[in-house]
Amino acid sequence: MLRTPVGERRLDILEWLKEPARHFPPQRHADLVEDGVPAAVIAAKLGVRRQVADTHLALLADIGLLRAKRIRRRVYYRRDEMRIAEVARMFEKGW
Repeated sequence: MLRTPVGERRLDILEWLKEPARHFPPQRHADLVEDGVPAAVIAAKLGVRRQVADTHLALLADIGLLRAKRIRRRVYYRRDEMRIAEVARMFEKGW
């Protein structure tokens, strides 16, 4: 799922969210590290429409690699480091 051509975008999202302050501009109503990055900002960085980014973000959130948080009318995404480490361990063990 992460190795398909579309999966490259998902890997990019995960990589950018590892250091959000380095890859995204500061947000007025939220902290990039504590709260995450809004979906619209991620879509702009990917160069895709918001709906396309929402699909990628929803999939990553559904499998537990991202956490979503609503602040006002926006949804912010950040990595779930514990879940990512858990998935990495499963792959190391040969699943």
